[in-house]
Amino acid sequence: MATPPLSSFLWVIILFGFSGFLCPYAHEGRETAESHRLLHTHTVQVDSLIPSTTCTSTTASNQGPKSKASLKVIHKYGPCFQSKEDEVAAVPNHIEILLQDQYRVNSIHSRLSKNSGSHKFRDSHAAILPVKDGLTLGSGNYIVTVGLGTPKRDLRLDFDTGSDLTWTQCQPCVGHCYNQVDPIFNPSKSTSYSNNITCTSPTCTQLTSASGNSPPVCSSTSQCIYTVGYGDGSYSIGYFSKERLTITSSDVLDNFLFGCGQDNQGLLNGSAGLLGLSRNKISIVQQAAQKYGLFFSYCLPSTPSSTGHLTFGNNGGVSNTVKFTPLVTVSQDASFYGLGLTGISVGGRQLSIPTSVFSTPGTIIDSGSTITYLPPMAYNELRQAIRESMRGYPLTSSDSIFDTCYDFSKNKSVLVPSIAFLFGGVSVDLDHAGVFYMLSSSQACLGFTGNSNASDIVISGNTQQKRLEVVYDVAGGRIGFGPNGCS
Repeated sequence: MATPPLSSFLWVIILFGFSGFLCPYAHEGRETAESHRLLHTHTVQVDSLIPSTTCTSTTASNQGPKSKASLKVIHKYGPCFQSKEDEVAAVPNHIEILLQDQYRVNSIHSRLSKNSGSHKFRDSHAAILPVKDGLTLGSGNYIVTVGLGTPKRDLRLDFDTGSDLTWTQCQPCVGHCYNQVDPIFNPSKSTSYSNNITCTSPTCTQLTSASGNSPPVCSSTSQCIYTVGYGDGSYSIGYFSKERLTITSSDVLDNFLFGCGQDNQGLLNGSAGLLGLSRNKISIVQQAAQKYGLFFSYCLPSTPSSTGHLTFGNNGGVSNTVKFTPLVTVSQDASFYGLGLTGISVGGRQLSIPTSVFSTPGTIIDSGSTITYLPPMAYNELRQAIRESMRGYPLTSSDSIFDTCYDFSKNKSVLVPSIAFLFGGVSVDLDHAGVFYMLSSSQACLGFTGNSNASDIVISGNTQQKRLEVVYDVAGGRIGFGPNGCS
């Protein structure tokens, strides 16, 4: 065997000599990558993602409701709303809930579409349903209790940032009333009720923008009639009326405009009606502007067995952990709360999505939509990043619209990458409870989906808002997000 030349040994010595300098940097690089991963990954207990069968009523938070005008928020399909003994409406399964969600989203896309023509559902479980102009959105998933009338009657209403008119079912239910948990409101037993709004009054004409009535509908006695129809075929028709609304014992709104429903059909699932929180002048936000300064906030609980809050006013100030981004107007419809979404990051790294992908269709935040609907390109990038980060967990199938679901049934805890929404220079981290939509412990699905068209509005749904303190400073033209707003 030939002896290697001396020059070869010199090169080996040189290389090993440099490796003494190179190896520490390589080791540091590995540490940096690992520390970055740990910094932007949550260790999540699987059982914390699954709702209990009993209601856990807590308000522990860093922000918390700091105003006296605060209402408890509960999920209408959880144990905090109705017990088995009181159940008056069958709780829908996940397929039905997500189908209702797509009815709602189809309605939003129809109202805000920049293209002519109707939208149709793409889900195999959904009927093909063209959405007509003028339809409103349908109810949301969360409920608060308010008092109506004198003496007051407590009513549990769905609250919804995408709906304008507040309404409830009223006796004598001349047409039809569906089953609800609370006794149906009887205006004849209230000393503060009034339905003397005439069709020709300026008050009645406000319904044109709020419910699509054009011109206003009149009764045989010239009373103003409201009609609201929803994308799933539900509707409510009745008298546009005035009443005393009690938020808390010390917070009362007199002459509050609302709908007293005489003919009501659809999928309200036991709640007494709807509390409208939109930007429209007929919503409770605008009607109570003098009292609360166009300011409200809420926190949606982590699971249907926990509670959150809906708070009006800003008496206690805002936590310095809340990050604000400008409120924008999308399309020609000023009812929705628009956001300037510019990007998404996963595990601390921004995805390669052009800003125009979000800015072209625009973005709204919506308390009534269950999941978040992204442009197709943005969803594909998000899905790829999540799958890459969670490749150690087994993928499983789904019976619904989701295409990225994991089986966590054999895990006590899982590592979940952080997801943040970027609004210009503001980065808002989602709570780990807002990453997955839990069909079961063996079906934990990424709680996002892609829109059918790149031009469809982006909708930030309530799953991604869980446990965030969401602050609507409408007068200040901004929306804020803070961590740990509720349990």
